[in-house]
Amino acid sequence: MNNKLVLFSEIEKTISSLNTASISKERQTSLQPLVDYIQLKVLNNESIRLNFICTHNSRRSHFAQIWAQAIACYFNINKFFSYSAGTEATALYPKVVETLKISGFQIRVISEGENPIYSIKYGENSHPIIGFSKTLEDDFNPKSKFAAIITCDSANEACPFVSGAEIRIPITFEDPKAYDNTPLATEKYRERSLQIATELFYIFTQIKL
Repeated sequence: MNNKLVLFSEIEKTISSLNTASISKERQTSLQPLVDYIQLKVLNNESIRLNFICTHNSRRSHFAQIWAQAIACYFNINKFFSYSAGTEATALYPKVVETLKISGFQIRVISEGENPIYSIKYGENSHPIIGFSKTLEDDFNPKSKFAAIITCDSANEACPFVSGAEIRIPITFEDPKAYDNTPLATEKYRERSLQIATELFYIFTQIKL
């Protein structure tokens, strides 16, 4: 019996079109510790928990959390749980929501306010990801047995140690925030979203089930 979750078709199409040839050998070296971590968990039939961390938990860490969960589903990786956090809480930036919708994610607002809460679905029967800005200490995040993936340089400097993490792996990305309120914003957010998706896709292609 196949219990594989089915992704929304637009998301599946996007993932299928990702081209890992664009990832340099140097960058592959940076990604290898996460490959090794996931591979060990798969071999030991253990739960895989990844917490993507940046300063404000508003852009890159959300892209990474959401794409990681969808791509794990694409590869039928079981017992996989992705999270995100910041060194401080702000809000999930609306352009991130808009960009993910373009890629096929179904997103709706659960709660409005300064830090809105979103339901983010990647498949008809998938449990929704609850998206909002939060700190590492928030109860939504794991307290032990997880990998801390640092997605921005400032968080990399501010978080030399992440309590409860089994491993701390810096995989940093440029911030699309630089293009906020410019004609290039849509293009640059899409570019960053797909870069993050492509690198996560590459990571999962290296895992032997």
